Amino acid sequence: MEPLYQYAWLIPVLPLLGALIVGFGLITFSETTSKLRRPSAIFIMTLMAIAMVHSLGLFWSQVQGHAPYTQMIEWAAAGNLHIAMGYVIDPLAALMLVIVTTVAFLVMLYSDGYMAHDAGYVRFFAYLSLFGSSMLGLVVSPNLVQVYIFWELVGMCSYLLIGFWYDRKSAAEAAQKAFVTNRVGDFGLLLGMVGLFWATGTFDFGGMGDRLTELVNSGLLSPSLAAILAILVFLGPVAKSAQFPLHVWLPDAMEGPTPISALIHAATMVAAGVFLIARMFPVFEQLPQVMTIIAWTGAFTAFMGATIAITQNDIKKSLAYSTISQLGYMVMGMGVGAYSAGLFHLMTHAYFKAMLFLGSGSVIHGMEAVVGHNPDLAQDMRYMGGLRKYMPITGATFLVGCLAISGVPPFAGFWSKDEILGAVFHANPAMWLLTWLTAGLTAFYMFRMYFLTFEGKFRNVPPELQEHPDHDAHPDHHAAEPHESPWTMTLPLVVLAIPSTLIGFVGTPFNNLFEGFIHAPSEGMVAEHAVDLTEFLILGGSSVGIGLMGITVASLMYLKGTPSPQAIAKAIQPLYQFSLHKWYFDELYEAVFIKGCRRLARQVLEVDYNVVDGVVNLTGFVTMVTGEGLKYFQNGRAQFYALIVLLAVLGFVIFSVQA
Repeated sequence: MEPLYQYAWLIPVLPLLGALIVGFGLITFSETTSKLRRPSAIFIMTLMAIAMVHSLGLFWSQVQGHAPYTQMIEWAAAGNLHIAMGYVIDPLAALMLVIVTTVAFLVMLYSDGYMAHDAGYVRFFAYLSLFGSSMLGLVVSPNLVQVYIFWELVGMCSYLLIGFWYDRKSAAEAAQKAFVTNRVGDFGLLLGMVGLFWATGTFDFGGMGDRLTELVNSGLLSPSLAAILAILVFLGPVAKSAQFPLHVWLPDAMEGPTPISALIHAATMVAAGVFLIARMFPVFEQLPQVMTIIAWTGAFTAFMGATIAITQNDIKKSLAYSTISQLGYMVMGMGVGAYSAGLFHLMTHAYFKAMLFLGSGSVIHGMEAVVGHNPDLAQDMRYMGGLRKYMPITGATFLVGCLAISGVPPFAGFWSKDEILGAVFHANPAMWLLTWLTAGLTAFYMFRMYFLTFEGKFRNVPPELQEHPDHDAHPDHHAAEPHESPWTMTLPLVVLAIPSTLIGFVGTPFNNLFEGFIHAPSEGMVAEHAVDLTEFLILGGSSVGIGLMGITVASLMYLKGTPSPQAIAKAIQPLYQFSLHKWYFDELYEAVFIKGCRRLARQVLEVDYNVVDGVVNLTGFVTMVTGEGLKYFQNGRAQFYALIVLLAVLGFVIFSVQA
């Protein structure tokens, strides 16, 4: 068994190797490498498959009770400062390795069909491999310094993939928005990381938590300062996991190809934030005020994301706000101390959200045959309808995802989300009420998506929009009706439907399999415990009940048409516009930060031009005038110089006498 752990470093290195080889080929032999489309993809997928098999082996070993394994080498040393690098395999790392590699492999397989006709096919696979490698490196990192290095690599890869179609203005702007927004959170993380090292003298997660507790309890470190440092670290996950107020980048990130949307939302970028909260849990759990901030940030984000998703018409952006909301549940669970529940929902969400996003890509792929390659048309649910008839596999798997995320038993989302709600109910009933209502909204907007997309009659795009200049009119890309996607796209959907349905059973309240495997570092193995059946039926029943209410309302509005969605929107026009415009966060940030920064830049430019340049110019002018004046005193006659010296001495004497 030990060789399995000794070579665990290969898991992130193999995808990195694939990205480097293919990337080097694109740089040096661009034309030849670009033609090797399928061989390049098979090579990269094979390396990810090997990493996946290795990850599954490590996971099974950890389930069987193997002790955590750590391998370290000294990376840098200066005086008393010693920074080590290496890797750690423990239950949390093993679980995340399986999630990342399985989802990444299925996304790569799906991408072979989705990106088949794209000119950047090989470049896309190289980016995917680098993205997967960066996330895998982050997962096995044993300390905060190494996490930060891979944290930034994950951010860089997301920038490359969101802006993959860089010639599209909206994609380039979305990549920049994601990059800048994440820099805000990453700067906070960097400050908090350095501050915690200053206080504790270590970057090790467990050692940092223990040392911080000692310092606070002994009075050597102010609890308020410790809380500030922890909140600064939390800013990193706030940005990466798209929590309020740094959530605005994630919906715009849908401008990238749909496979990368699935990977970002399921297993890499946004999962990194929740993962870091779990790794930093030894620090956070010692500071109750920080835990409260984390919990309320997640609760508010969950509610906000759901209220925005109910009015979005773009299928991918609606799913993006769904992700924001579900991440809020995970963060809230961590904040109330439900460590296992938060990670359990991270696992279940990874599979059903990957399936939903890949399903949306399949829908877009089918719609493009009818409306062309214009995302404003191919992604708008108002022009869909009845697609279950044309795309039965996509429709069936999308329905499974909707049931899972809506918390309908026995699908995976019911067990994980309700475990969080149960923990929140005991910690803060007001917070529970807010997120219980959010569960109803979740069911409503997910089945709104399903009914608008797959049920009823195919609505198609009106002729006046088809004649729009932006509409792709190439006859080779048009058909009379949508079609099902190729097997390379539908097979991952079917595979992902299995864990979306069944994986929740490893964490039911009637067994403690998941909680026994994944628990907070401060906790020992969870003992067997009796289930309070009455409490489970009340809390679980209330959650299922409000979810079914949301589904019922969605079916009445979008299947029966009574009440009419348009009539309701008109009756509550201010609230409808508030939701449709995403709480006006983009407009607010545009006015305050973007335009504010531009005004500040103009003022700085004025100061630079009038003051700084003025001083420099004045210095040059004085020097020139002085030089011009002094040159008349330089005539080369010694008698004249003696006269000047005499006059200067005489003036000095007169001045001294008068003084």
